[in-house]
Amino acid sequence: LGEFGVSARMSVTSAHRTHERTVKIVKEALRDGAKCFIVGAGMAAHLAGVIASQTVLPVIGVPLEASSLGGLDALLSTVQMPPGVPVATMGIGKAGAKNAGLFALEMLALNDDELAGKLLAYRKDQAKAVAEADAKMQKELFLK
Repeated sequence: LGEFGVSARMSVTSAHRTHERTVKIVKEALRDGAKCFIVGAGMAAHLAGVIASQTVLPVIGVPLEASSLGGLDALLSTVQMPPGVPVATMGIGKAGAKNAGLFALEMLALNDDELAGKLLAYRKDQAKAVAEADAKMQKELFLK
């Protein structure tokens, strides 16, 4: 988010161990103008659901690898929300966290042409990097 000039706030909290603190953090974020929430959680992973129960803003869940199940438990807990309390769920771990940030940026870019332009440039840079990696590999293959 910072790479795109979007401010963010980070907190460590728990759906089970610090429930009141979690609700307070959400209410403060809403008061301060939050546009969405990205929530990483492992194991039972109820944090995104607790946050979604406190707001109608988009909540993006990122399952984390925090148990011997490699994050599968967190994935299932995050993706299986009851009807009426949606949580957008990304993949497990770092890739999911990166995609959560990009998904949040895409939502924010719906009303921000400058941010949309930055995202388009980011996508072009990604495509260019893939093409360059392919060209390098092809060159190395033919040199052997």
